Amino acid sequence: MPEFLTKGPDPVPKTTAARSRRLCAGHLALLLALLLASSVSALAQAPAQTGSVATPAAPVQIPQPQIDTSTYQGSVSSRQVTPGVLQLSLSDAIQRGLRCNLGLILTSQNIPSARASRLEELQSLLPAATGKITEADQESDLQAEGLRIPGFPTIIGPYGYTDIRGSLDWSLLNLSALQNYLASKHDFRAANLSVEDARDMVVLTVGNAYLTVIADAARIQATQAQVDTSNVSLDQAVENHKAGVAPLLDELRARVDYQTQEQSLIAAKNAWAKDKIALARAIGLPLEQQFELSDIEPYAPLDHLNADQAVQEALASRPDLKALEQQVAAAKRARAAATDERLPTVSFSGDYGDIGINPAHSHGTGDAVGSLDVPLFEEGKLRGDAKQAQAQLDEETARLSDLRGQIAADVRDSILDIQAAEKSVDVARSNVQLAGEALSEAQQRYKAGVSDNLAVSQAQQSVAQANEQYVAALYQHNMAKLSLARALGVAQSDYKDYLGGK
Repeated sequence: MPEFLTKGPDPVPKTTAARSRRLCAGHLALLLALLLASSVSALAQAPAQTGSVATPAAPVQIPQPQIDTSTYQGSVSSRQVTPGVLQLSLSDAIQRGLRCNLGLILTSQNIPSARASRLEELQSLLPAATGKITEADQESDLQAEGLRIPGFPTIIGPYGYTDIRGSLDWSLLNLSALQNYLASKHDFRAANLSVEDARDMVVLTVGNAYLTVIADAARIQATQAQVDTSNVSLDQAVENHKAGVAPLLDELRARVDYQTQEQSLIAAKNAWAKDKIALARAIGLPLEQQFELSDIEPYAPLDHLNADQAVQEALASRPDLKALEQQVAAAKRARAAATDERLPTVSFSGDYGDIGINPAHSHGTGDAVGSLDVPLFEEGKLRGDAKQAQAQLDEETARLSDLRGQIAADVRDSILDIQAAEKSVDVARSNVQLAGEALSEAQQRYKAGVSDNLAVSQAQQSVAQANEQYVAALYQHNMAKLSLARALGVAQSDYKDYLGGK
């Protein structure tokens, strides 16, 4: 039995002589056929007393939280292998994930893009100054220009000039551009908040992967205990049959139970190895790195949960909600910018420089131009821009309303999951104890020769199923608490408190 489960009965002492017994292939096939025929006959004759040999309980399917597996399951590997076996705690795994997880890295790239867009919109409001140096040397054909003057030279030149000049262009009044700049500021804030939300998603993803590996290890421990118990039962059945106090059917039944548990152990070890690979991928560990989990999250109830209060806390702290609120504000600014395209714009342009045949023989010249631009015949474009901006605003507003409802649902669902998982843990723990007692009783009856080992086989399957349900219940409880921290928007900062039951 695993250490975290209720300790079951002491196994029946095994004999080394019985373990050395081997059956040939033909004999084994014949015995299996006899087992099947005898079992069917027993079921038909005395169902109330013996029942049937329990089939191996299918492993409980652990429900997985809804996580975007497209990016958060990947990472940018460091490719630095630590010698020996790395002891990996949950905090270490989360910190590695926050550095290397692909989902967070890709989301973080939105910040430079949003910053660049904000600078571009700002530039449309600032003066644009340029400098230019021109050195010209040219020759002109007057006839090609349409000048045919009798007695006047046809070709003039070559001649040249030097022009050193600076120019300034400034949009003094452009409300549409101002609104677009304010919209870009909201988009930049939304990008930063989206990164904070992505960090919470990394905590949830890595935490789920870590807890899954813990559950896999507990399942291996429980299954190994069942293999050992089945092996002892097999030894006893073989010895009893050899002594002539038990039929061959008991030996065959015990052998089937033993091999079935061995198959379960193989499957559990395979799942554990694959889930360790998934954890390494999520946190950027090289797949060549050998590591062991150093944390085993215990069962810690989380009490005093108020759904209404938790929903209000989530609405005040969820980064993705704040990010979407910023996107709605940006959409409102974009809608105002489309409306302000109808308004006049005031701009200024000018230049000043020094021009002459060379810098020593030059003179300063310049010009200044102010303009007022009024759109007159652009109704189609103006209406189209306004309708597009309004559609975008309506879409973002609808998404915001839906997200508020989804957050409330996430919080309430997580609280219900926690409460249900706590009850499941209590029931599963009791089932483990009861199944262990039933197995002990069945073993004692078989040892005393009161009954055959059918009851022992059924009790072993009940113990295996009870252990599986207990492991699944513990995982579900810890995952529900971590999901609640994510639903509240505090997974990155408070995940230890929630897993610890504070």
